[in-house]
Amino acid sequence: MKNYFSSDFKLGVLGGGQLGRMLLAETQKFDIYTSILESNKNAPCAEICNRFVFGDLLDFDAVYNFGKTVDLLTIEIENVNLDALDKLEDEGLTIYPKPKDLRIIQSKARQKNFYVDHEIPTAEFSHYAYLEELKHSFENNIIDFPFVWKAARFGYDGNGVKIVRNIADLESLPNVECITEKLIPFKNELAVIVARNANGETTTYPVVEMEFHPEANQVEYVICPARIDTNVAEKARETALKVVSKLDFVGLLAVEMFQTIDNKILVNEVAPRPHNSGHYSIEASYTNQFEQHLRSILNLPLGNTESKVAGIMVNLVGEEGFSGDVVYENIEAILKIDGVTPHIYGKKETRPFRKMGHVTIVDKNIEKAREIAQKVKETIRVISK
Repeated sequence: MKNYFSSDFKLGVLGGGQLGRMLLAETQKFDIYTSILESNKNAPCAEICNRFVFGDLLDFDAVYNFGKTVDLLTIEIENVNLDALDKLEDEGLTIYPKPKDLRIIQSKARQKNFYVDHEIPTAEFSHYAYLEELKHSFENNIIDFPFVWKAARFGYDGNGVKIVRNIADLESLPNVECITEKLIPFKNELAVIVARNANGETTTYPVVEMEFHPEANQVEYVICPARIDTNVAEKARETALKVVSKLDFVGLLAVEMFQTIDNKILVNEVAPRPHNSGHYSIEASYTNQFEQHLRSILNLPLGNTESKVAGIMVNLVGEEGFSGDVVYENIEAILKIDGVTPHIYGKKETRPFRKMGHVTIVDKNIEKAREIAQKVKETIRVISK
């Protein structure tokens, strides 16, 4: 086995946001030298990695030149220059997740076609190269309101997703490549995180349940374990494993799913990296998702994914009406509550709905944890000076 620990091995990470920051806690734990490429000089990773390189993740030369300075390359965001990754891989650099998988995942249209081709259940969809094509489809009664519109590329945290209910909504959409889906009546939004190393060792985290903010379309609460029937949980787990198997994926893959009214499981989309739905694991699991990401990409034995206690995560996002230097109001009040741990992402400026941190609540009783989560949500405020 290669010596990664306290050695001259260099791990490269494309992206220096909060996911990278939490990954760095694990590389520091293992004493693994870590370089970050990021286009924001004030990014959450900037001051705490071993080496920080300023550069555009979508620029061929920036990604290629960075890749030549490291021994293994991974990502904390999937919107990166894939042509550079292909060339680096051709020249012998190990890259996980693999560029071929990122090519599928970067495009929601390719992602959906992949599910159809491999008989993975997903919502019915249509693919449009530009807005006029979608409007033409509506005018010819091929598509009808309401439907879900998704930008084919560069959507995140609810950006690039809209429920279209009328002509005004349709007219307000940007002129980009997109997909539309039937609006699925569902009971729950679920997620399963799967880890797989190059040896093919695979493990899943428990199914989690996600509660969303109705306006921002961002996750407000992640609840582990999901409060669902064991048969539904097993179906979700098997579906997530099928996605990983068909991709021949190496790394950490978060699979977001819908549980329909009649208890079918439909894959919504995937993220090829640590994910918001796994943040609870830092406090609640035997092996948190960031350590597991490292274990999987370095082809180390995978860790125990079981939970020690029930865990709930509350996202901390900038409050509406506030922009500027951030203030975490009432943080002392939540620190007084047993089982509450805030994580602050190192972003100095807040703006409405910007992800600024999260809070984990752990308790032996999931319902009690959910009550405390509600109290935390109502108490702490992310505002500006």
